[in-house]
Amino acid sequence: MIAEKYDVIVVGAGPGGTSTAKYLAEKGINVVVFEKRQEIGAPKRCAEGLSENAVKLLGQKIPKKCIAQTINGAIVYAPNGKSIEIKYKETVGYVLERKVYDKWLAEEAARKGAKIIVRANVKDVIKSSNFIKGVVVEWEGKKYKVESKVVVAADGVESTIARKAGLNTTNLLINIDSGYQFEMVGIELEDPHKIVFYFGNKIAPRGYIWIFPKGKDKANVGIGICGSFAEKSAREYLYEFVENNENLKNGSIIEINAGGIPVGGFLKNMVLDGLVVVGDAAHQVNPIHGGGVKEAQIAGKIAAEVIAEAIEKNDTSSKMLSKYNKIWWEQRGKELEKVQKLREVIEKLSDEDLNFLAEHLTGKDLIDFTHGKNLIKLAKILLKRPGLIKLAKHLF
Repeated sequence: MIAEKYDVIVVGAGPGGTSTAKYLAEKGINVVVFEKRQEIGAPKRCAEGLSENAVKLLGQKIPKKCIAQTINGAIVYAPNGKSIEIKYKETVGYVLERKVYDKWLAEEAARKGAKIIVRANVKDVIKSSNFIKGVVVEWEGKKYKVESKVVVAADGVESTIARKAGLNTTNLLINIDSGYQFEMVGIELEDPHKIVFYFGNKIAPRGYIWIFPKGKDKANVGIGICGSFAEKSAREYLYEFVENNENLKNGSIIEINAGGIPVGGFLKNMVLDGLVVVGDAAHQVNPIHGGGVKEAQIAGKIAAEVIAEAIEKNDTSSKMLSKYNKIWWEQRGKELEKVQKLREVIEKLSDEDLNFLAEHLTGKDLIDFTHGKNLIKLAKILLKRPGLIKLAKHLF
């Protein structure tokens, strides 16, 4: 079932890996995806949100089976309880069933001609004259040496393939949040079509708590915090929040997910001779909300374009593959760096500062900020508080 040679080996069947494989297969490239888990999409690692703008950008027609709930807005709570509401008449996003969605993405890649193999654990890379020439993979009790022209490391936030290849992907601890999430049922929701965020250093230091509805009485309830800023674990903060929230405390927890969430530290270089890094493995996420589904697939498409050209020209050197760096930074990196600066400002704000912002911001402002836009307005508001002048300057 495993061939001795492929044009491209993709390690990891998350959205970044399968999208890279799909776009490569469409171009006639012989590509295989090795996924170490026995089921694609499990366990889920996020709140499962995806915006309608992202869906349009990716050109996807998502099957209904992948969608748990449509979203038409959001409610954001400051520490003092003041809320900012974002309302739309139309659907602006979705809460997905990631286990179904990720599997659908893999199916789409397979239908285009990519080979998907689960329970295939890549143990190491094969090097020759400083080029990455393939991988060593363990599958069904046997080890295989599989050759390739390019290896794509799409093996998530805990990525080992890039490091084994010789690329330093180490991230600062401050750029990795501790995430903990419950899927809950039998709860009360303010509005089953609005996502909800709670900010406050007492409930979620240097982070926030989220509620992403998956039905009338069902939702993902989670927290993301920086452990070095916190007195307790993410798990303890989340249990405490649920137990003290009237809408949640009587619900049942039917699934628990935990893990690290990259929230910045973008790589300037994501390639080596014969290697490209995509998705969470390259820290390609939105630093404000940690969302990486859209970013991974955008990166996958860019990577596929560059890899296909490199194979056509029979040149898979880092110099050739570095076009991926350039295009990604132009298309996504610059915007996401602005968003990272915004996050670095927000995480230094006291609860009093957050309450002050809530008095002066609108829902539209919040949407703009998460895309790195209109930060001048935020800076002007921060300048009204003498102690925040330095933070205001950090935005630019």
